Amino acid sequence: MKFGETFTEYLHGEEEWFLEKCRYVEYKKLKKVLKKCKTCNSTRSDDKHIISSATSLSDSCQYQSCPWCDQMFFEELMKEAYDIAGCFKSRVRHLLHLHVATGMQRYMMRLRRCFTDEKQALIHEGHILIQYITMNAIAIRKILKKYDKVHGSENGKNFKLKMRAERIELLHSPWLIELGAFYLNSGLEKVGNFKNSFGRVSCENLNEDQPVMKLMLPNSIELEFDLVCAICLETVFNPYALKCGHIFCKACACSSASVMIFQGVKAAPQCSKCPICREVGVYAEAVHMIELHLLLKIRSKEYWKERMMGERSEMVKQSKMFWNEQTMQMIGF
Repeated sequence: MKFGETFTEYLHGEEEWFLEKCRYVEYKKLKKVLKKCKTCNSTRSDDKHIISSATSLSDSCQYQSCPWCDQMFFEELMKEAYDIAGCFKSRVRHLLHLHVATGMQRYMMRLRRCFTDEKQALIHEGHILIQYITMNAIAIRKILKKYDKVHGSENGKNFKLKMRAERIELLHSPWLIELGAFYLNSGLEKVGNFKNSFGRVSCENLNEDQPVMKLMLPNSIELEFDLVCAICLETVFNPYALKCGHIFCKACACSSASVMIFQGVKAAPQCSKCPICREVGVYAEAVHMIELHLLLKIRSKEYWKERMMGERSEMVKQSKMFWNEQTMQMIGF
């Protein structure tokens, strides 16, 4: 079955109610744009503003840049990618917030479990989100490949780089790592029924030098995420993903941004740079990866306790120094 048919089947399948609330790639519409571009070569050959008279056109458009296509194609695709990334982020955040709920919300969820299987509902939504992000990522990859084939260019590849620069590359989202950690924290790797729906997720070498999370998503997509903090060179503890996508321990990220641990990563000045890529302004939208932190707590208890004690000790020390300085300034010393 061709991907276009598979994607159409997905859009009108069991998750149609979900897709009514979320944006998705208009795969058929974008294919029609490319098809029209391909069949209108003879018309565009007369346009002196687009090509020189010396250029001979074959059956497909051979421009490195096609203004007619680009305006309709890339602009629309960029909007869709932004909306898909935003929808995925908000839905995963809501799902994980329910999973690690505290206080009154936790009490209400336990009360609801007396009447409905709340955990099963969360797991089902996780499965829907995995399918949603995977199918849309494949659709974008396929349509960009088709664009390059029709135009004989590499603009499709360049668009992928632009998506990465704009932080909307779907399969490199920190929220996908959080979903993988949710899968492991829920014990789904032991349940056969969910292996096929989620794919496969594993977290290896947490207590060793090169801890990684591996995700085998539907359609044979394999992803691997490094869980080593680039600053302390240990397994990330109390991890935060900066806007640029790089993951650090909270204490390491705070130290790099010259803020104290108790102030938090988001208190970093706007001019602070990522320690790896040196991009500015990436701390304000940092993501606290609670599920990944919980996974470490469950699967590597001794390491987690050691790092927790170290972070608390350093936080108390910094707090004491900070308030001593504030007191000295107030009394005029």
